[in-house]
Amino acid sequence: MDRLEAAKVFVTIVERGSMIGAAEALDMSRSMVTRYLAEMEEWSGARLLHRSTRRLSLTGAGEQVLDYCHRLLELANEVPAVSHASVAIPRGLLRISCSQFMAHQILAPVVQQYLANYPQASVNFHVSSQTVDLVAERIDLAIRITNELDPNLIARRLGECESVVCAAPSYLASRAAITHPEDLTQHNCLTYSYFGDVMWRFTQVSSASNKMQGSELGQALNIPVKGNLSANDSMVVLNATLAGEGIAMQPLWAAKPYLDSGQLVPLLTEFKPQSLGVYGVYQSRKHMQPALRVMMDMLVVYFASLK
Repeated sequence: MDRLEAAKVFVTIVERGSMIGAAEALDMSRSMVTRYLAEMEEWSGARLLHRSTRRLSLTGAGEQVLDYCHRLLELANEVPAVSHASVAIPRGLLRISCSQFMAHQILAPVVQQYLANYPQASVNFHVSSQTVDLVAERIDLAIRITNELDPNLIARRLGECESVVCAAPSYLASRAAITHPEDLTQHNCLTYSYFGDVMWRFTQVSSASNKMQGSELGQALNIPVKGNLSANDSMVVLNATLAGEGIAMQPLWAAKPYLDSGQLVPLLTEFKPQSLGVYGVYQSRKHMQPALRVMMDMLVVYFASLK
């Protein structure tokens, strides 16, 4: 827990008279303000605010803690400023939360270059397919792949994750050709929760197929799919696809080596599967540490190079 930040959030809540006002003043999400307040109350061991639908007011303990927080922030402001050049150099630990595939296959080369460029910096990966609490887990940067990002989060778009529908030759060998997304409803589709469990989305980009006569380029298609396997980890779905168990919509990054080798076959090339945004989620835009800023800048450049 960043107790100095929690103290600043608590003081701002009192000064602004609401958690919404504090969120706006600190350029922080309301959910993050609530979490910092909860951490502050846990640290002090007491309820600090009376909450009602109309106003907030300090408890007796809150008045005492507010005084301590003012003194704590005053002491922090007395710490001599480090020169601008020194501050601009990434140093110290950067904690990154992401999926296993992202850590191994995507972020690894960026992190290697980052550590080579900045020997006073270090990185710790928090590997998980689940959404994490940035404050509780002390995460500096969480990588999210989604088109439905919570608007309360502070985030920067880092890039785009293209998708591909594919299957192993062994799966396709004894089955009818797939020429239109609607054909997928007759197949075993292996689903990945972040790409949609029951609905795969496409945009028509070519009119070569006979089944597409009378339809228009750019038409959006939403196809309900089903199958006997789903997972919240793309590698589980990818391995099952390679084993010939069904059809999958995969991140192009993950599937490309197997498409190049012929272990997987791209399907429905006349249609563009839905792509997803890649976001870096962090706690606040103010006083962003150089390590976080530089890492996100490097990721933007790297994701652009993957297109």
